[in-house]
Amino acid sequence: MASNAPAWVVPVMRAGYTARAIVYTVVGSLALTAALDGGSAEGTTGALADLKSEPFGLALLWVIAAGLICYAIWRFIAAALDLERRGDDSSGIFARGGLVITGLIHAALGVSVAGLALGRSSGGGGSGAQDWTARLMQLPYGKWIVAAIAVGIVGAGAYYVWKGIKQKYKRTMRVTPTTQKLDPALQAGFIAQGTLVAIVGLLLGGAALTTDPSQAGGIGSALDQVRSAPFGRVALGIIAIGVLGFALENLVEARYRIVPARAGSDVETLAMRAKAKAKAAAG
Repeated sequence: MASNAPAWVVPVMRAGYTARAIVYTVVGSLALTAALDGGSAEGTTGALADLKSEPFGLALLWVIAAGLICYAIWRFIAAALDLERRGDDSSGIFARGGLVITGLIHAALGVSVAGLALGRSSGGGGSGAQDWTARLMQLPYGKWIVAAIAVGIVGAGAYYVWKGIKQKYKRTMRVTPTTQKLDPALQAGFIAQGTLVAIVGLLLGGAALTTDPSQAGGIGSALDQVRSAPFGRVALGIIAIGVLGFALENLVEARYRIVPARAGSDVETLAMRAKAKAKAAAG
């Protein structure tokens, strides 16, 4: 099948995954610190806001913002041109719709990080999520709109967990000694990230049920929920390590991920290697 992927989409994709790796490294590191010293965990924008006071922090924020925008562009192009070969049937359209949604989320996050670099307030904690939840609830049928978004976020979290358990990420990961050695960490990263995303969705669902925007929250609120549970500091530490695993997964994707629409037939992925081993064992 001929490639319909523009050549520039590959470096754009790699820049996007690198930016995500930096984001989740910062969030995971601060969450692990909170688990160890008993402090409060930071959400994504709160954690990134802390970078501004560090040496080269402002420059790093601009790099992250640009990378996240690149990731969004990659998702939009991948959906439009079906660069991941999802197909045009119902399941393929659903998967490509998911690419658009993740693109929109990362575009918004990229704009938010650029705002931090320009000196705008991060809002701290979960107030950003609470603010837009309150605005949505003021719309006609706003409560139901928020509930629908909550269901979508919980579904996205469940998808990440499923993707990790079923190792679906192997479909686009090139076979190398590095990807094979790090596979357990990559799997744990997807499961941890999915758990956090699902908690964010549940918090938003609680806000919809009670018509109380203050119950909504982002990653920071999700981490606080983990910390407040029985054995919360232990659970927070485990989740933090998982988030660092997800950061590692993004870094590995930045280096070894393929674009199916551009990769040649001679490129072997982890999924292809696993399928070949299973076939050999069965035979």
